[in-house]
Amino acid sequence: MKQPELAIIIPVYNEAENLLRLQQVFEAYFPLAKIPSKVLFVDDGSKDNSLQMIRDICNANPLFTYISFEKNCGLSAAIKAGFDCADTKWVGYIDADLQTTPEDFNILADYCNEYDLVTGVRTGRKDSFVKNASSKIANGIRRSFTHDGMDDTGCPLKIIKADKAKAIPMFNGLHRFLPAMILLQKGKIMQIPVRAFPRVAGKSNFHLWNRLAGPLSDCFAYLWMKRKYINYTIAEKKL
Repeated sequence: MKQPELAIIIPVYNEAENLLRLQQVFEAYFPLAKIPSKVLFVDDGSKDNSLQMIRDICNANPLFTYISFEKNCGLSAAIKAGFDCADTKWVGYIDADLQTTPEDFNILADYCNEYDLVTGVRTGRKDSFVKNASSKIANGIRRSFTHDGMDDTGCPLKIIKADKAKAIPMFNGLHRFLPAMILLQKGKIMQIPVRAFPRVAGKSNFHLWNRLAGPLSDCFAYLWMKRKYINYTIAEKKL
């Protein structure tokens, strides 16, 4: 078995209904992965049986690993903790609801050596009109502030160079600004069409209010961070 070079972060909050399917889908994907991969679950203080199921999955297969929070901290904290704990060259991100498929990491993988972040753009989304419309509005608001050129930063399918991901500062709303934060590091980003599927189990933790109000307020935080962001390149060293 090749040493994993991509740690795929899966934030989990009350996703017990999806975890066995996740295990099966990834066990089928691992032998086909263009980049040798493993999973890093981040349990975000789940109140159902998610954490025990994660323990069982990880005990059964060393390609599944996990960390768990003491209490619920939110999606951005879970993603950032995954970045910080990963020990691979690249980090990936996918949601536990499997509305995108790990098979499409192979599509993104073709661009990983050239770009610092490669993100999916969901095609043929099976979500409700309200969800699709609010997502489109939120992406438009974000683009007007960040000028990142990305059409779907909410797409839960990304690969990022780990050193760039670890350098992203921690803040609520982080998950909406990953491409923009890579651009602040003078990194290169790319978006690629990927497939989208309906949620078949569990319950979404997002609604109309936090899809629209959250992104708008976070944009102002991003502008402040952009003005204050420290970027440097070491020309020489002797340590």
